[in-house]
Amino acid sequence: MSLAHNHFDVLRYLEKVRAPQVQRVVAEQLGRSLGTINKVFHELAQLGYLKDGQITDAGLEALEPYRAKRAIILAAGFGERMLPLTLNTPKPLMRVQGTRIIDSLLDALTAVGIGEIYLVRGYLAEQLDQLLYKYPGIRFLSNPYYHETNNISSVLVARDHLPSAYILEGDLLLRNPDLIEKYQYESNYLGVPVSKTDDWCFYTNGKYIKKIGVGGTNCHHMFGISYWNAADGARLAGDVETVFNTQPGGKQRMWDQVAVDYFPGKYQLGVRECSFDDIVEIDTYEELCALDSAYRL
Repeated sequence: MSLAHNHFDVLRYLEKVRAPQVQRVVAEQLGRSLGTINKVFHELAQLGYLKDGQITDAGLEALEPYRAKRAIILAAGFGERMLPLTLNTPKPLMRVQGTRIIDSLLDALTAVGIGEIYLVRGYLAEQLDQLLYKYPGIRFLSNPYYHETNNISSVLVARDHLPSAYILEGDLLLRNPDLIEKYQYESNYLGVPVSKTDDWCFYTNGKYIKKIGVGGTNCHHMFGISYWNAADGARLAGDVETVFNTQPGGKQRMWDQVAVDYFPGKYQLGVRECSFDDIVEIDTYEELCALDSAYRL
């Protein structure tokens, strides 16, 4: 039986804290009215999912279909805008304040129990072997097309692993690891509400993403961390292959365009709002220097 969204949010919170909770505290933590939480507590207790302010084994079982089971990290690209630093080092392995950029993603994933992690590599692929010392469970996927296509090819080679999966760009510095959660209610992208951006962004119909593009106003600045539930991940696998192999210019598309631009209405992609303090996109040498003065010449 599927969970109502309020039921999911309360159960997810109770699973995280694993201690008796009173409705007032849960209401404050989730930003819901006390009346709503009182009602949800009563309904969950009737279902056997909650007892004495704690989640039950039945409640944990009800959450299981929403568990994120795997992650795909895209790390095949050149990182051209970071030259010359990336001549000998893939961008995800570059260090900020002594820590590799990609470690911020891997640490967050492993912290919530996601052990099935696929890393798509291409440029200087062998250097990524060093990650196995700290993360021995990583499974590498080779992208033979990385030098001649856009990042749609990286998702193509990972298409068998898309259901119930996070897809993450490997060069994002994740400052708020809590954005990687053990359970997700629906497929979604992370985004920051902005009045204007010159970067990739998306527009919504109030709830779901309806359009993506570069530059916009009164939209969401788009970050390269998304989650795809079991059904959407299975659909995406076939749709990415279709666009890559049959659509004019498909090999040069960003993979995010597949669901929204090529198959509008087929997916319901929600938005998880975050802030620019939560994630950092390091696109240029100057941005890297701003974060770590050790790179200044």
